[in-house]
Parts: sequence; structure tokens; C-alpha cells
Amino acid sequence: MLLLHCPLLLLLLPLSSRTQKLPTRDEELFQMQIRDKAFFHDSSVIPDGAEISSYLFRDTPKRYFFVVEEDNTPLAVTVTPCDAPLEWKLSVQELPEETSGEGSGEPEPLEQQKQQITNEEGTELFSYKGNDVEYFVSSSSPSGLYQLDLLSTEKDTHFKVYATTTPESDQPYPELPYDPRIDVISLGRTTVTLAWKSSPTASLLKQPIQYCIVINKEHNFKSLCAVEAKLSSDDAFMMAPKPGLDFSPFDFAHFGFPSDNSGKERGFLKSSKFGRQTPSKPRVDLHKVCIWNKNIFTVSDLKPDTQYYFDMFAVNTNTNMSTAYVGTFARTKEEAKQKTVELKDGKVTDVFIKRKGAKFLRFAPVSSHQKVTFSIHSCLDAVQIQVRRDGKLLLSQSVEGVRQFQLRGKAKAKYLIRLKGSKKGASVLKILATTRPNKQSFPSLPEDTRIKAFDKLRTCSSVTVAWLGTQERNKFCIYKREVDENYNEEQKKREQNQCLGPDTRKKSEKVLCKYFHSQNIQKAVTTETIRGLQPGKSYLLDVYVIGHGGHSVKYQSKLVKTRKFC
Repeated sequence: MLLLHCPLLLLLLPLSSRTQKLPTRDEELFQMQIRDKAFFHDSSVIPDGAEISSYLFRDTPKRYFFVVEEDNTPLAVTVTPCDAPLEWKLSVQELPEETSGEGSGEPEPLEQQKQQITNEEGTELFSYKGNDVEYFVSSSSPSGLYQLDLLSTEKDTHFKVYATTTPESDQPYPELPYDPRIDVISLGRTTVTLAWKSSPTASLLKQPIQYCIVINKEHNFKSLCAVEAKLSSDDAFMMAPKPGLDFSPFDFAHFGFPSDNSGKERGFLKSSKFGRQTPSKPRVDLHKVCIWNKNIFTVSDLKPDTQYYFDMFAVNTNTNMSTAYVGTFARTKEEAKQKTVELKDGKVTDVFIKRKGAKFLRFAPVSSHQKVTFSIHSCLDAVQIQVRRDGKLLLSQSVEGVRQFQLRGKAKAKYLIRLKGSKKGASVLKILATTRPNKQSFPSLPEDTRIKAFDKLRTCSSVTVAWLGTQERNKFCIYKREVDENYNEEQKKREQNQCLGPDTRKKSEKVLCKYFHSQNIQKAVTTETIRGLQPGKSYLLDVYVIGHGGHSVKYQSKLVKTRKFC
């Protein structure tokens, strides 16, 4: 096959009445041209044995040419639509044997030559309409000028074309195995394990093949080109994980894969936009991950009870050309139904939630009620609470420390409470639901639960501290514990379980207990001097406030140190 731009072709046509053969492919020149991508950029030439990528504007046809110089020449043409169906037609017409009617040897004018070739319809060899990767293959093609006409009627789109006169030796596309299906060999609530047979191009021909898996929730893809077209310019492609390790593309905040350590273990390539400027597309739930020569892979961190589509592409890393396996789909298993805990009116219930986990509780008052109160004491980090009444969402908030919510009641209503734990670690909390507004098991707390130490009042054997109270009369108990000099804020944070009461402390650690409150919230402050301490020693101080129901809440611990010299 010879590769010619149409005007260039006309200039090289015979200038005499005698027919002149077109030269065969110069392999050295061809390889040089293939390396020079600009040679074929925006050209109507189809190179022999190399894939080209181009763009179609909607309802604007495009035509490509190539020449086959001898009869009985093998020919293969592959057209790959990317993000829209294409109409394409391959035809051939004979090259003119006489360039001058009188055989004078004088060249015809250029416009007349051009008209003589391009105005002829030629013989149609093949036509197709759709979005499949389609082929025209012939073991014996006639010589002539071949024309490939393409049209997109839906939208602007890009596509790829590959043509060769040596299909047996080129083989740029990876060959599919005898069974090109993807098998789902394991299915869980958040994982799907896939397996497939190796490409003979890798197993027999020993060519470098990597396998790229595409996961999405919409549909299967027929080509890797279609996948790349689907992604917007700010989406990222994922490179191969470390050998021997399965890799999940779903452990990122978005499907575009932003990640804290992405720059260390994964490389990214930006896809680019071509043609007319269009508004930016929303992110799509689409992932591509390449895993080199493995033929089994587990996709994890999927959503339960969700259908996913899986596509596999074998990519020849020498040619960067790919072949699609037969895609599949699978629905992950449903989330295991959690046991719902029944809340009793006026009784405190202890709840433990695993990291990132959730618990469901149900409250069904036995009598009619005007209001219902939910009191929550989060012992560690903040938790999320949602309350629904007969399916209607009434409350959705984050809770830290002690919070109380009062909601309007309804006869025979049932309340479903969903508690979601912290991302940092396990969550522990206490919850009370009641229809009696005066029933409060948890003590009220000030907004600021810190303990303040007065540095100027420190001595070698005592420290003076203060903390805030409320307008409600409560019992306060203060405890001390000697700690070593290496005790730090991180250790103190690990001991901040506010639900652990004074009953968990040693009697020797108790300093005192007292009652206090103030109707003037601005004056609800109390101070206490803790004596009998050792010089130059560190102590951890804790204040517990104990409510009328006997439940206690711990203030934030305070680390203090006595003076070494006085």
C-alpha cells in the first residue's frame, strides 16, 4: 500500500500515455514517517500499518485515501468509533491509465486530474453504521485508489483507523483467547473477583501485553477509545499497582482518584479534549486500572447491592493498540441486615460502633405523647445521628459530648435512630429516649468543659484549678493521678473516654466531691486547690459531673506539674 495525500497523488500520476507503476512501500521511510506524528496530522492519508486518531464534527463527512498498487494484495481496514456511532464506507476506483486523451505525454491541468479521480463514485466494498469496532478484511484486493468515507450524525466525536497490506505479519492488535469472556468467580457485598484467559499474543508470541480493567455503573464499553472519550479532562488514569498486589480503584474520595499517596505509588495521565470547546462534563463513575500480565483481579470497596459493569482490554504496549474482551456485569450482595436495638422509655442504653460502622435503634412509645426527647452522650469522638419518624427524616446532626434533642410527638409513632461511627476509630456512646420531658439522666454541661490551672498559684505541693458549672445543681468530683514526665497529649487523648465514671478510679485518687451551681451563668465558676502533692511531679486531673440519674460525664483532663523548687 502507498500512502499519499490526494494532491500529491495527482502529481505523481503518469505524465504520459504509458502506464507507470507506483512504487512499493519504503520500509525505512515508512518507519521514519510513523515516528514523525506531524507527518499524518490532519491529513487525508491513511498510513500503511499504523493507527491514526482523528476527529469528526457532527454532520461533517471526512474522506481518507490510500493506494493499492497491485492486484491480489491482502488488505485489512479497522475503524474504531470512540464516543458516538459512525457511518463509514470503503470504496475503490481504478487509477486512470491515460492522463491525456491524445497520448501526447503533456500533463493534464491539475484541476482536471483531481476532478477525474474524485468525481468518480468507485465500487463500494463495505459499509457499516454503528458503534462497534468493525473490520474489512480481504485476502485478495484489486489495485486502485481506496476511499474511506466517515460521518457522525449524533455529535462531534473522535475515532481511530488502522489499515495494512500486510495483515498476517503486522498483527498490532492483541489476539483474544478462544474464550474471550470475563468470569466472575467471587462475589461479596463490597468485592468482585474477576478472571480471564490470557491473550495468545502474550502466552505464545511473548509480546508485552498488559490488561486494563474498566469498572462503571452504566454500561459495557466496546473499545478502550470509548472509555477514554467518556472521561473528562480532569479525570485521571491509573497506572499499574505493584506486582503481586491486587489494587482497588475505589479507595479514593472520588472516582477521579485524588489520593494522599497517589503520587508515590501511582502515576497519572490526563486525558485531553479535542475539537470544539464544550462545557465541562460532570464526573462519571468510571475507573480504569491496568494490572500488566495478571489474569485474576479483585475489585474492592464497592457499594453493596449495586450493579457494576466490567470490561477488560488487552493492550500491546509496543503498539499501544488494544482489543476488547467480552464484558460482563454483576450485582454486589446486599448489606447484611443489622439487628435493631429496642430503646425503652427513660432507660439509658450503651452502644458500641465499629470504625466507620453504623447501628440502628428503634423507639416505639407505648402511650400517646406530645414530645419525645433524645439524650446522647458520645464518649469519644463525634458521631452522626439521624432520627426518622415513620420514615420521615426529623433530625440529622453530628454529636460530640452530651447533646439533647426534643422533637414533636405523634400518636402511635415509631422512631428509627441511625448512629454512624467515627472514621478515626471505634465509637462508644450512651443514648436515652423518653416521652417524659422532665426525665434527664445525663447532667447538663457548660459549653466549655476544660479545666483551667493557675500557673502563678502553683507551689511545690499544690495546684489551683477552676472549671465552669451550669444553672442546674450537680455534684462534682475531682480526681488526681501521678504520671511520669514522658506523659504527653497523645496519651491523654487516648484516655478521654467521657463515659468512664468515678467508679473506675482508685479511692486513693479521689480528692473531693462537692455540689455547686449558679443562677447567673456568668458566675457559674468554681475553684479548688489540690494539696499534698510532690515537688516537681506531673499529675493528671479529672473532674466528673454526676447527674440526678447517677450518670456521670468527665470534663477534659488537665495535665499539671508542681514546682520543683520553692
